[in-house]
Amino acid sequence: VQLQASGGGLVQAGGSLRLSCAASGRTFSSYAMGWFRQAPGKEREFVAAIDTSGGITYSPDSVKGRFTISRDNAKNTVHLQMNSLKPEDTAVYYCAAHQIYGAVVNGKYAYRGQGTQVTVSS
Repeated sequence: VQLQASGGGLVQAGGSLRLSCAASGRTFSSYAMGWFRQAPGKEREFVAAIDTSGGITYSPDSVKGRFTISRDNAKNTVHLQMNSLKPEDTAVYYCAAHQIYGAVVNGKYAYRGQGTQVTVSS
């Protein structure tokens, strides 16, 4: 599966952005999806995961209550709604796929798309 993220940009602290990830291929609905981010000089960080049906999601405490992941299997897309953004959310955000939901939650993926830059100014 091929993935392409979009929707990044520059936003002030407290603002919102909605990232989108378009997937190619007929098997999108068989993959759990996730979002990861990586800031310069820092390790990759898991941000959110969603299961194949969209009924189960998980985010770490660092973004819980601010970020929401969703998917539309009919349109082969997954989204990340980011609210109350903070300067520490600045990073390149990637969408990723794995056939096992638990693997995504544990920071693993089989496929990863090109990232989209999110910059939050203070």
